[in-house]
Amino acid sequence: MKRSLVTGCAAVAIIACSGVASAQTKFEVKIGGDAFFQGAYVNQDRDQDTRSTEFANRFRVIVTPVATADNGLEYGGRVRMRAANGASNVRTMDADRAFIFVNSGFGTLQAGTINGLSDEFGIIGPNVEGIAGGPDNNTVEFLNGSSTYGLLPTTTNNFRALASGDVGTKIIYLTPTIAGFQGGVSYTPRTGDSHTSINRRQDNGGFQDVVEVGGTYANEFGGFSVAASAFYQFGDAVNDGTGAGATRFEKLSSVHAGLNVGYGNFKIGGSYAYSGDSGYDKSLTTKEKQDIWIVGAQYTAGPFILAANYSHSRGNDVETATTPAKADLYQGGVTYTVAPGLTTGLEYSYLDLKTDAVGLDDRAHIIMIDTRLAF
Repeated sequence: MKRSLVTGCAAVAIIACSGVASAQTKFEVKIGGDAFFQGAYVNQDRDQDTRSTEFANRFRVIVTPVATADNGLEYGGRVRMRAANGASNVRTMDADRAFIFVNSGFGTLQAGTINGLSDEFGIIGPNVEGIAGGPDNNTVEFLNGSSTYGLLPTTTNNFRALASGDVGTKIIYLTPTIAGFQGGVSYTPRTGDSHTSINRRQDNGGFQDVVEVGGTYANEFGGFSVAASAFYQFGDAVNDGTGAGATRFEKLSSVHAGLNVGYGNFKIGGSYAYSGDSGYDKSLTTKEKQDIWIVGAQYTAGPFILAANYSHSRGNDVETATTPAKADLYQGGVTYTVAPGLTTGLEYSYLDLKTDAVGLDDRAHIIMIDTRLAF
């Protein structure tokens, strides 16, 4: 019933958004992208003979062919290609966005490989990716190599709806924006399947028939600005194996809400996400409820952005999903705009990890320089 309703609504949206175009128009191909280079120094109690310095980088190119029909219908596609991680001396490329779209007075329809609604539109506070001192800057990735990385709660790097970051092939409908409000709904047959990857089995993990629904609001009142978002995501769990020996998992039920308030050059805001037991093995006796709350503030002074952020995350560990863990992450940073599209930032982060595993608590200091290009 659920999937029939969603796919039926999608079909209606396609017809409504498309209308009738009487003539082919020429496509305009837009090219953009972004890149970062990061260098970090890490000092942690349990470094386990790991290196104290390391580099990271990412380069993405976005290609968007778009055309407008004579009836006003805008249509096209988008692909975001990136240099991906690979084994030593191996270079790979992947595409974490690859979808077609149509825009009209009835709203927007997107179909293909794309993240979920809360990952694309959900507010986490004023300090988004690229602002030094924010939670979405790859910071805790520099703990990789130590056991601390695998012991982090599932929510430390996943602070929106639990499966919203999955790029499984999906269909999304967005309403027109009315008085600052915009709603949306998405449907994903199966997490983990993207592009031409198809796996109809129902016994090898993940979630299926995932629906996410919610919306955003943004407006200004005199010198004040307000932005808010709320999303709910649900779906069925996919068991691991068949028969009496199969592993049974909890269904997906996840909520995310965020709010930003600004006045002049100052902004403050935050978010909360709760996913409960979603995805956990039903037989586990030790289950830490999955949630994370974030609060942040920033002040802009000319080309400088001063930012501070705090997040508290809970959940079972990322590596085995069997050990309850809690993490407090304190961050501060300054970002400087060198030229249009070019920024550099200095960030300090302090992580305090506590787990139910004896002797595996950890504390880490991370100092990171982050240089970014956007074009």
